Amino acid sequence: MKVVVVDDEALAREELCYQLGQLGTEEVVAQAGNGLEAIAAVERHDPDLVFLDIQMPGLSGFEVARRLLER
Repeated sequence: MKVVVVDDEALAREELCYQLGQLGTEEVVAQAGNGLEAIAAVERHDPDLVFLDIQMPGLSGFEVARRLLER
């Protein structure tokens, strides 16, 4: 399963990626630190799952999800 991890806090991204790696069934194909990076990563990698932080500077997770669903 291809996964994109989005969080403006690097430590949170790293921890989630580590935990997903321990499962062994998910492949983190990209990480993003803000909403615009998240949209680009999803367009580039076409993941099966996106872990999306809600409170981020700039575009919120809700806005990112809305834009992705519109495509």
